[in-house]
Amino acid sequence: MMIRILRTLFTLCIVWPVIWLWLGLRVRHRERLPKNGPAIVVANHNSHMDVFALLSLFPLRQQAKIHPVAAADYFLRDKRMAWFALNILNIIPISREGGNTNPLAQCEQALRDGKTLILFPEGTRGEPGTLSPLKSGLWHLSQSLPEVPIIPVWLRGTEQVMAKGNRIPLPLFIDVSIGDALSFHPEKKVFMDELKQRLLTLQQQTTGNHPHE
Repeated sequence: MMIRILRTLFTLCIVWPVIWLWLGLRVRHRERLPKNGPAIVVANHNSHMDVFALLSLFPLRQQAKIHPVAAADYFLRDKRMAWFALNILNIIPISREGGNTNPLAQCEQALRDGKTLILFPEGTRGEPGTLSPLKSGLWHLSQSLPEVPIIPVWLRGTEQVMAKGNRIPLPLFIDVSIGDALSFHPEKKVFMDELKQRLLTLQQQTTGNHPHE
């Protein structure tokens, strides 16, 4: 109960004021976001601000069922960061090192439990405005649960809001374009090519960034 209260306070007192008041979101096709899970939201990744922008798109009643998927080696690197990431950000950590166990097992279980995942298929932060090669983890995850919808999202502006070395977010708008749900395809190349094309199309539809007046 205490964790849930802290997570709610973090959303109400920090995330939403920063995203909606200090910065501002311009959202295209918000109606395409999943109202309930299971679902997977996939987006390009240029900044640590990306996850906060995506979380802020969902109403408070859904927040407990939204799980960003994040690299265990980064977010679990020390006890304080691990506690915050697991309990407040509500992440599902995955190993990028491989191994004998299924690194996507927690993601699969979360989807079976009706949760919504936030996943960055580039695997790590890329160059601003450029889509890095996509990892195939999403295809493997969808192979286990092919009925789960995949909603592509393109973010623009987060890399300027929180550029490398910045400690205070710059007051710039973040533009979010949300695409139609993508279905699983059993051929990996067909699936990955379609996902890439959906993201690039959304990139072309995103308006760009400018300071607040």
